[in-house]
Amino acid sequence: MQVSTYLKLSVAVAVATIALKAGAWWITDSVGLLSDALESLVNLAGASFALLMVTLAAAPPDEDHPYGHHKAEYFSSGFEGVLILAAALAIIVTAVERLWAPQPLEQLGWGLGLSLLASALNGALAWAMLRKAREHRSMALEGDARHLMTDVWTSVGVVVGLAAVTVTDWLWLDPVIAIAVAANIAREGVSLIRSSADGLMDRALEPEVRAQIDQVLAGFAHPTIRFDHVVTRRAGQRRFVDLHMHMPAGWSLGRAAALRTSVEQALMSAVPGLRATIQLLPSDVEAHFDDARDLL
Repeated sequence: MQVSTYLKLSVAVAVATIALKAGAWWITDSVGLLSDALESLVNLAGASFALLMVTLAAAPPDEDHPYGHHKAEYFSSGFEGVLILAAALAIIVTAVERLWAPQPLEQLGWGLGLSLLASALNGALAWAMLRKAREHRSMALEGDARHLMTDVWTSVGVVVGLAAVTVTDWLWLDPVIAIAVAANIAREGVSLIRSSADGLMDRALEPEVRAQIDQVLAGFAHPTIRFDHVVTRRAGQRRFVDLHMHMPAGWSLGRAAALRTSVEQALMSAVPGLRATIQLLPSDVEAHFDDARDLL
């Protein structure tokens, strides 16, 4: 299945889990289960926005965006992170109110059963989405999958906590569980926002990917051939590398271009989704970046 198909499935599952968890909260009046239901509402909004951004990212380059729209996926993970933080704040406000005025819980057996069923749906989908996200290097899909997995662990914590309420009859445990849930999902929200910001600021490729690039270049190295100024970045599912290739000044343009093509093809074969840009320079010529005079 394509990335967009997984996100459509995520939207459908989010609707189903909202119904299940809202039902669990309705019959038990537990703020712990309410917090779980609110997080599923965030899942729905996040998956819907992620689907929109993935569709936009897949659009071909145009006159206004000649390099494509790949970075649109980062807006998805950032948006979902903000939604998570908003949900965490709402949960904390509700839980603090209940902490000051504890209320008895009803029909916990049915409520916990509905919550566990919703968690099973989310867990299966999150596992499949994480595999697909790694395969396609989709930030939007990874963000949605990570949030779903957080939702699963949140639900497990709520179920365990409410089971403890049943055994001990300590009603204050319910709002305390809700606050712990809020803290956990807030942490995930901050992580998603940080990842989104890193992508928008052209973060370098992962160390293992850079090692693959260096290995390919080492295979072409020669006393008369050298590479420098190797810089990398990631934009959504695309990876980019720019570098200089130095060679003897006496080489013909055809010979130099043929070698550059071989290096580019080797790089793009070794690293899926990579786009390589190589500038040819004579061996005795050096180019410099980040010179303050370039900004004048």
